[in-house]
Amino acid sequence: MIPRILVSLGVLTVLPLQGAPTREEIVAAMKRASTAFVEKASFKGGFVYYVTLEGRRLGEGEATATEIWVQPPGTPAVGEALLDAYEASGDGFFLEVALKAGKALGYGQLESGGWRNSIDFDPSGPRIDQYRNGKGKGKDFSTLDDNITQSALGFLMRLDAVTKGTDPDLRASIDYALPRLLAAQFPNGGFPQGWSGPVPDRPVVKASFPDYDWRTEGRVKEYWNEYTLNDGMALTMTETLLRAHRLAGSAEALEALKHFGEFLLLAQFPDPQPAWAQQYGPEMHPIWARAFEPPAVSGRESEDALLALMKIAEATGEEKFLGPIVPAVKYLESSLLPDGQLARYYEIGTNRPLYLERNGKGYELTNDDSNLPDHYGWKNPTRLELIKNAYRAKIAGRPLDEVLDPAPVDGVKAEKLIGELDASGLWITTHDGSEERLVGQPKFGEGEKYLSSERFSENLRALSGYVKGLSR
Repeated sequence: MIPRILVSLGVLTVLPLQGAPTREEIVAAMKRASTAFVEKASFKGGFVYYVTLEGRRLGEGEATATEIWVQPPGTPAVGEALLDAYEASGDGFFLEVALKAGKALGYGQLESGGWRNSIDFDPSGPRIDQYRNGKGKGKDFSTLDDNITQSALGFLMRLDAVTKGTDPDLRASIDYALPRLLAAQFPNGGFPQGWSGPVPDRPVVKASFPDYDWRTEGRVKEYWNEYTLNDGMALTMTETLLRAHRLAGSAEALEALKHFGEFLLLAQFPDPQPAWAQQYGPEMHPIWARAFEPPAVSGRESEDALLALMKIAEATGEEKFLGPIVPAVKYLESSLLPDGQLARYYEIGTNRPLYLERNGKGYELTNDDSNLPDHYGWKNPTRLELIKNAYRAKIAGRPLDEVLDPAPVDGVKAEKLIGELDASGLWITTHDGSEERLVGQPKFGEGEKYLSSERFSENLRALSGYVKGLSR
């Protein structure tokens, strides 16, 4: 049970709490956890992925003492959780901390308008980039990979809406980012993996399979300048453009969202593999990206495209965006692995699961999953039941959020989360020595203790949802 703490005549008394935690007790615990986490893990208002109790800081690899991370579950993800806590509780403490996170992101906005995966406040740091504020140097490539620019811009737009446009720096970052993001949209509605400036004009064509040997031909060296759906980009771009329309009042963003939906229609392959690729070249053929990312039909990216299309159909009121759903779902269901998962890649033509394994020279294509490198997600749990339920809701005229939003936690779960806080108010994780893939693939020793931004954000958002439920 959650202890009730009373202070009487200077004596700390702990009494057992009977029944579910009250709203006041939950909010107090949320504030205590947030205060402790910020004191231990924040730098200049921003966050990395992990901070060990000895002070080691990690993002994608070791972070310097002056770095924060943009890529989720870094600074924007923590900021979103803090906004949830503010909206649930009304306590200005959470908004104050979220504003500091927004300021930190604004510092690291690039001249090209977006963000890279980290921000360094040391102008001589090893990963410094060309920041809009003139305090950086080096790369000026705004990236849409791994939800980096999307999460930063989306958080800033939500923060601006919550503060009712009263912070001019927030509005300046948004007004600078949005037109540059929209200028990175190709004529067919797709987006590249990132941009330094406006993208080139190109003819609009439908996706098709190559008539050459895709194993060895058709490689595009700078694949990051081509159309991409990698790592959830269909869904994160959809959410970002929706926020730009709904929160920032951008009519251009709604048009860009519709145009992006038209790209997803173009990017669906014909039968017998009516799904989507991870990466497309100028002719709308699937292409290689990194050495272990082959031209193929992609299970994970196809599910993202289906969810995005339903959201776009709901936002625009245009039923054409629902057309790909049924054939794609049937195809993906027929492609499930024996364990019920989806392969990341399916071979063009044969539809066999496609993998890569290491050899002495690099990577080699294979249909055998017995010797896979552990640095990549070759198989993924399927979301097909969620997609089918969302489609049924859309056809029935019900809001998609009824299906897609996570279910709120109950009092038992809320009590458990608070009970996991240590005496100082921290959610501390102890590495058990397992080889489970963690975000950023950190190197922890067995028994090493650390703070996780992902765990903090998930727990704070869950508790905020519970508090909102109590307020209804």
